[in-house]
Amino acid sequence: MSDIPKMMRAVVYRGVNDLRVETVPVPRIGVREVLVRVAVCGVCPTDIKKIHYGTVPPPRIFGHETAGTITRIGARVRGLRVGDRVALHHHVPCCDCHACRHGAFAQCPQYLKTGITAGFEPAGGGYAEFVRVMDFCLPGIVKIPARNSFFEGAMAEPVNTVLKAVNKLHLLKGDTVLVLGQGPIGLIFTRLLTLRGVNVVATDLMPSRLRLAKEFGAHAALRGDVKDLPERIARLTRGRGLDAAVVAVPVDALVTQALALVRGAGRVLLFAHTKRGAALPLDLATVCVDEKDVIGSYSSDITIQDEVARLIFSRRVDVRRLITNIFPLEQTAAGVELAAHPTAESLKVMVTHESS
Repeated sequence: MSDIPKMMRAVVYRGVNDLRVETVPVPRIGVREVLVRVAVCGVCPTDIKKIHYGTVPPPRIFGHETAGTITRIGARVRGLRVGDRVALHHHVPCCDCHACRHGAFAQCPQYLKTGITAGFEPAGGGYAEFVRVMDFCLPGIVKIPARNSFFEGAMAEPVNTVLKAVNKLHLLKGDTVLVLGQGPIGLIFTRLLTLRGVNVVATDLMPSRLRLAKEFGAHAALRGDVKDLPERIARLTRGRGLDAAVVAVPVDALVTQALALVRGAGRVLLFAHTKRGAALPLDLATVCVDEKDVIGSYSSDITIQDEVARLIFSRRVDVRRLITNIFPLEQTAAGVELAAHPTAESLKVMVTHESS
């Protein structure tokens, strides 16, 4: 298309806490790839950790919760058109390897490759004006209905990751689950679990987030630092204990707390512990004799992306209520800092390139 420039603006990671607005070439695509003009990209904690701790070498262009408009299509691409409004998944499994046959998509060698880039080593690229979607990531493209915004589309990937985790808990209607942390991810857990008929006990330290948790369907919303939390959980579960607990914030002590609060044969799911090196002492009889499971869930599941689209675009999960702060591309670094150090009023931070 004639309106596609040769150069574009991008926020380039140049080292620890060093994000720079630069001019870089618009990516060129192959015959089985597409080019997307980015409208919106969410700020994700996994990228924040890479930026703050330097866990990957620069230069890179981060941002993977991306939605935009297809502006160029390779000659051998089918089922997509220029002008389609789309949400993107930057990791897509092969669906054929040993890991995939076990449903462990995040361990698939192809999945571990990042298939969307704005230049340099592929890293998502959403903090740029255009991204190249490689052939193996085309199955991860989700079309956004006309009535829905790019902001809603950009939430497809994070909602997918949470629904995948919910599925791993194998809960029954009427079960009680503790969700520790009511940031954007914790609130999505609260909403999805509530839709399954699960009683959610939400904890956080911010009253504003506890109020929103109740609006999202939580049966109870408690400050996480109350001294009598075990007694309150006991009363809420009639002495049975929790069927499961979701640790949605990377606080190690909460894992120990969650293990103590779940019943025998209950499950503790770790969702936020993505930085390697954290370790806790564990009484192994808790796992063996009490049959308590500690499980993890990481990243998305391609087999549920249609279900995720229905939940978001029908607004049964109204992600619009989570989006509180929108920054232009040039202020991406400020958006990252706010997401890393949220206020009582902030939840999901977005970077935008146009009216969305």
